[in-house]
Amino acid sequence: MGEWQTATVLELQRDGVLLVEDGNHGEYRPRPDEFVDKGVAFIRAADMDSGRVLFETAARINERARARITKGVGAPGDVLLSHKGTVGKVALVGDDAPSFVCSPQTTFWRTLDQTRLNRKYLYTFLRSSGFHAQLATRAGETDMAPYVSLTSQRGLTVTLPPIDTQRAVAHILGTLDDKIELNRRMTETLEAMARALFKSWFVDFDPVRAKAAARDPGLPQPLADLFPDSFEDSELGEIPRGWRVAPLPNVIEVNPTRPLRKGDVAPYLDMANMPTRGHTPDAVVDRPFGSGMRFMNGDTLVARITPCLENGKTAYVDFLRDGQVGWGSTEYIVLYPKPPLPPEVAYCLARSIEFRDFAIQSMTGSSGRQRVPADSLSHFHVVVVPDPVAEKFGQAIAPLFTRASRAAEESRTLSALRDTMLPKLISGELRVHPWVSPSKSA
Repeated sequence: MGEWQTATVLELQRDGVLLVEDGNHGEYRPRPDEFVDKGVAFIRAADMDSGRVLFETAARINERARARITKGVGAPGDVLLSHKGTVGKVALVGDDAPSFVCSPQTTFWRTLDQTRLNRKYLYTFLRSSGFHAQLATRAGETDMAPYVSLTSQRGLTVTLPPIDTQRAVAHILGTLDDKIELNRRMTETLEAMARALFKSWFVDFDPVRAKAAARDPGLPQPLADLFPDSFEDSELGEIPRGWRVAPLPNVIEVNPTRPLRKGDVAPYLDMANMPTRGHTPDAVVDRPFGSGMRFMNGDTLVARITPCLENGKTAYVDFLRDGQVGWGSTEYIVLYPKPPLPPEVAYCLARSIEFRDFAIQSMTGSSGRQRVPADSLSHFHVVVVPDPVAEKFGQAIAPLFTRASRAAEESRTLSALRDTMLPKLISGELRVHPWVSPSKSA
């Protein structure tokens, strides 16, 4: 198998194998007036999720700011690490990544010599429990928020198997990551289809508009017949004739009662694992119930505190056993539609721009700890859908959520397998033969 070695980041930098650098601090950092809608991506810890860099939602800086920046300029293939505030997020920058710079709270780790350190292996190593144990010993070195300085990072050690073994480890775990990513994309596509249908029927009223204009609504005739062919005025503007408007709690229960006794061990979803994209969390753990919001399958969870609400932390609960009660943060609002509205309606509504804007505007409290009062939702009005239309909508979207749920469950299984194998592969406890990797390339 060859000799396994360890080296500090500083030693690897001196040997020209690795470069570790964070974003600009002080006067070179972008100023508030230099952030623009289109420009160079400015990557913060919040822009890293599940091993990916969320370039599409990242803040952007103009060319004036970019020209002044002298360090932290990223490149495709970099491994990003968050080291301030939120310590330990890791993401691999894709080969097709746009231009970007790191913020002062993120660091890039760049392989300079692939014959000694494979970049995908480096990404794997930075996710290992051994590496995170090193971070944990340094994150509390100051009295401020968790912080691992660039100097401290250069004192961290990297385990270096022979290069062929590095490639094999990266290939094995990368194959699992690829399948997890494929499932994620499929889940997001299925969910987008459900949300698009919700918007079409209940926000834009496309079938009604088509019938009002004497156009084919593109629906089977029995379904098209359920929609009226004209509008009437309401406090929300024009709505389909015969439909009505009501406060949200009239049609969707807010924080419904769910039985769970203190001390009972039940699935627990913490805020860190609440998804910002997609409907299902990556991980749920069993924990004795103390105090928090309780939920069951079919419920929708919405983070009500800043910045989690603005970041889009929302989940649809479909990961429990039938009749099982789970629990989580006191900073969740739990929503459950009253029958015959299908359960998925609350999730589609919670992801809508209209609901999110209302919730953000309803926040109260001191700066940095603002939250949405649950009773403020009584001021949010919705269009009440006739029962037959609600039932047909449920029949249309339930299969989409079922397929998405199955893909998410497979991904959780694969993630558990990957996380079990990772420390064993990194430590050498589980040995692999170099020929496992089908390619010598990066």
